[in-house]
Amino acid sequence: MEYRTLGKTGLKVSALSFGASSLGSAFRQINKSDGLRAVHVSLESGINLLDVSPFYGLTVAETMLGEALAGVPREKYVLITKCGRYGNADFDFSAKRVTASIDESLKRLRLNHVEALLAHDIEFGDLNQIIQETIPAMRKIQQTGKVRFIGISGLPLAAFRRVADAVPLDVVLSYCHYGLNDTALSDFIPQFKKQGIGIISASPLGMRLLSESGMPDWHPAPAAVKAACSKAVAHCRARGSNIEKLALQFALANPDIATIMVGSADPENMKRNIAWAAEPLDRKLLAEVLEIIKPVHNVTWSSGRPENNV
Repeated sequence: MEYRTLGKTGLKVSALSFGASSLGSAFRQINKSDGLRAVHVSLESGINLLDVSPFYGLTVAETMLGEALAGVPREKYVLITKCGRYGNADFDFSAKRVTASIDESLKRLRLNHVEALLAHDIEFGDLNQIIQETIPAMRKIQQTGKVRFIGISGLPLAAFRRVADAVPLDVVLSYCHYGLNDTALSDFIPQFKKQGIGIISASPLGMRLLSESGMPDWHPAPAAVKAACSKAVAHCRARGSNIEKLALQFALANPDIATIMVGSADPENMKRNIAWAAEPLDRKLLAEVLEIIKPVHNVTWSSGRPENNV
């Protein structure tokens, strides 16, 4: 497993990391023993960065991850949790709620600290509040030792830039913006690197846009994006390859991104992802797929408040 430095935090994190949303049955009802084993397989294979949130499964993911990590030496993993989002329409970025949230998360995780706390899906909040109240509250939590670093997560990169321009951050977690069909995160990397911000990119498959199992019915991508990605999936299949493998390897090839986050409550899927991460990228197939997707490159969708998407 390759390890990279997470910005100015100095933390050495695995290039492939584990997103625990799946432990909360985000995409399907899971088997608990499989979920626990998926965490253990990841750790045993060299993955050391784990990400969770009280939102995932409405606290179920944090509770299950805490169970999975019981007995694992604390120095073996770097753990991120979040605050501010607690349900599909339950957002509270107030200092009072953020301060209570970390204690609740630590209790579920059975820990006395996490490496990072991120404001979750900031585009659903008032960015002025994020800047003036949420981040300062998180810095106060940092002073207690309950978290070592703080940052933000979300979809619209415009919201990231606004917050990063206004207040110092340690970490950003972006999703669906560094993959075969969308590399918009690339435009923000120079600024984040200059500011010493550690960069995490999740969902290299675009929330299953680039998946053999097919995208979910609720996927918010425009029809043209879905059609192009489906065509790319079929092309890889016809070539005797797998779009998921290509997408993961493409994302991992950018050394400026500290880690690429994937999640699965299936230990066999995690074993497959880890094996793919060590294999060479098929440059010819990559060129063919990028040509197929080119007409919709960087076409995205809105999330949260409209004003936070521009």
